[in-house]
Amino acid sequence: MKKRPLIAIIGRPNVGKSTLFNKIYGKRKAIVQDEPGITRDRNEALCEYRDREFMLVDTGGMLSEPDASFAEIVQKQSEKAIEAADVVLFMMDGREGLTPVDQAVWEIVRKSQKPTYHVINKTEGKGDLRVDEFYKLGESLYLISSEHNQGLSDLLDVLYPHFAPIADSKLQDGPTVVLLGRPNVGKSTLINAVLKEERLLTSDIAGTTRDTIDTWVKRDGKNFLFIDTAGIRKRGKVVWGVEQYSVSRAKSAIKRAEIILLLVDGDEGVTEQDTKLAGMVFEAGRALILLINKSDLMNKKEDGRAQIEQQLEFRFPYVTDLPILYISALQRKGIPRLFQKIDAVSTGYNFRVTTGDLNRFFEKMLRSNPPGMYKGKVLHLYYITQVAVRPPSFVIFTNAPKGVTTNYQRYIQNKLRSAFGFEGAPIKLKLRLRK
Repeated sequence: MKKRPLIAIIGRPNVGKSTLFNKIYGKRKAIVQDEPGITRDRNEALCEYRDREFMLVDTGGMLSEPDASFAEIVQKQSEKAIEAADVVLFMMDGREGLTPVDQAVWEIVRKSQKPTYHVINKTEGKGDLRVDEFYKLGESLYLISSEHNQGLSDLLDVLYPHFAPIADSKLQDGPTVVLLGRPNVGKSTLINAVLKEERLLTSDIAGTTRDTIDTWVKRDGKNFLFIDTAGIRKRGKVVWGVEQYSVSRAKSAIKRAEIILLLVDGDEGVTEQDTKLAGMVFEAGRALILLINKSDLMNKKEDGRAQIEQQLEFRFPYVTDLPILYISALQRKGIPRLFQKIDAVSTGYNFRVTTGDLNRFFEKMLRSNPPGMYKGKVLHLYYITQVAVRPPSFVIFTNAPKGVTTNYQRYIQNKLRSAFGFEGAPIKLKLRLRK
């Protein structure tokens, strides 16, 4: 079967690469704002067009101003995207004409000897266009307006021979995994460790990742979708604009996921913000794996691990069997165990208990710890049934729904989790009156 091609959108900053990416993909997946350098990392999406498919890659702007933050590393990311690509869409701005930066980018693209299409964006107006200048690069120009959906079908038709027939099995056969955490806890470094390459931009500056970045990872015969997110700070510290939108995108990414990897800084310890992020995950009904990153730094401290364990017990007192892994993304330690844990948690998140096993569990649990009294009467829990997976959800029929305390509900949830392998999964309970 024909290999699924990788098509990279390349160009200098602010020519509309992310807008084109979003239009072709069909969703607002990359942050778009009239400010050069919004896109910093490579963003991937699996796209379909007329019964064929391809991987589309959005890149940061090449050859930014020399003093621009991250300019050098963004440049390297774009060059890697060209190297990995099967086809290059070289994008320029029809209003500004052929600039010296465009020509410099073109030299890099030309040397790659990859099939290249010259895409001239922002051509919806008639008066101010400087399209003639682009013919210096070649005869074939593709005039589009990403913002106004003009010329996109024609461009896709030209690219169509490069696309591959849609595979019988979907690419995304493994779980979707979102990386969540405070700024600078090592989320992008972990993605790079998983990929064994510097795919995502990393630095010691908090807030390096500004968008949610989708990355496909093949491992153990499965295809995992990893989504890197912007670090989420305390609400009072979030700056209006791109950062606020980045936080919103991170929250939206949680809804797309099956499993959340919550990274905690092992050097700094477990914070109140970590607890709030975990609560956000459980509120959304997603499975959670806690990753204590920078364990190499933690281990250098006397009783470093013991301190973290005490903090975890304090910050997460009501959750038992929460999967916790100690890793070092920078040193690529703990990656095999991470994938084993992702598989185990995914299995539990999608598991449905048989009626017989559930009834036997429930009877044994009630014998060992009955719910007690409510308003002077014996509180009866008659039976339990599982009504959904993702997350595991149960309905319990009782003579007094209001009499089942929050603590007793937590007790049931924790017992279910340990009995049936719902490790890391939020368990939804609904109490109904048996008439």
